[in-house]
Amino acid sequence: MSRDKNHWRLLDTGLRPAAENMALNKTLLEMHQEGSIPHTLRFLQFPPSALIGFHQSVEQELREDYCREQGIAIQRRITGGGAIYFDQTQIGWELYLDKQVMGTADMGEIAKRICTAAAKGISALGVNAVFRPRNDIEVDGKKVSGTGGAFDGDSILYQGTLLVDFDVERMLRVLKIPAEKLNDKMIESARDRVANLKDLLGEAPSLADVKQSMMIAFAEEFELTFDVENTLSPIEQVRFEENLKEIDSEDWIRLQHRPASASINVDGVYKTAGGLMRITIGLDTERDHIKQLWITGDFFVNPRRMIVDLEAALKDTPVADLSRVINAFFDNYPVEMLMLGRDDFINAISSVLQRGVVEAVG
Repeated sequence: MSRDKNHWRLLDTGLRPAAENMALNKTLLEMHQEGSIPHTLRFLQFPPSALIGFHQSVEQELREDYCREQGIAIQRRITGGGAIYFDQTQIGWELYLDKQVMGTADMGEIAKRICTAAAKGISALGVNAVFRPRNDIEVDGKKVSGTGGAFDGDSILYQGTLLVDFDVERMLRVLKIPAEKLNDKMIESARDRVANLKDLLGEAPSLADVKQSMMIAFAEEFELTFDVENTLSPIEQVRFEENLKEIDSEDWIRLQHRPASASINVDGVYKTAGGLMRITIGLDTERDHIKQLWITGDFFVNPRRMIVDLEAALKDTPVADLSRVINAFFDNYPVEMLMLGRDDFINAISSVLQRGVVEAVG
């Protein structure tokens, strides 16, 4: 089809089960790549759902017993990235467009432009939202929207979630963090890193206001108008039903399987001249990857969010690349540290990793 660069479609699919939302992702991306649908902005919502990335395994990432007890659906995304918790207190937004619209295939530049536009839309609600590389939108240093993207040929799917009234503690209980680690300190630390529009504004904005504000921001950024079409076309509906049969199944959810025994959590304390570091690491022993880590302690760094950015840089990092990734991070990150250096982070994390190796062997 011939796409009108000045007219995009606005598609609000409302609150749908996780399987349907994933099937819609697959449908819209496939059909956009085929050239049979226009550039599209989609809004979506989920009932309580735990979503793993395409390359992840349920056994390693989620506390399935807790999800069953709480009636939380488990699903696999068609895109990569880490496990997330999604419910009605968040709004999802997605763009389906092609590389020609962006003028680049560089995902860093794509993220910057889209997230800067999204941040303007969020700011119009009454907060000061800004884009934070690699792919977050923040208010006062706290994440209010996480984003990510994927390519299919020339087509781009770029997704974001906006936290309206989010329950951080429930998210932590969904993810595979050992119960004994879910202490008040970890929960409080997580709360310090995210922001809800309800807390920032004093009350939750209406969903209609949020969507309108985001739509206006994208329209201004790309110099276009939106045609509102809140139902799928007949050909989209047929493809959606085909994809739903594949995705609404245990075979899809368990597509990637790595036993829980191949993933462990290990922590430790490391003493430096600048204070104590407490390191908790989710370690994939089968692939020898750091899945995720958390760094806390009584040391001083400025800006404070440097720790959050370092944690993000180390997510899903091969253990063999630890020193290289940390050195590359500090080479490009201006930071003040009191009696602390990059080697302290390398040595602290390495010492905890060594414990993990011993536990895995033992």
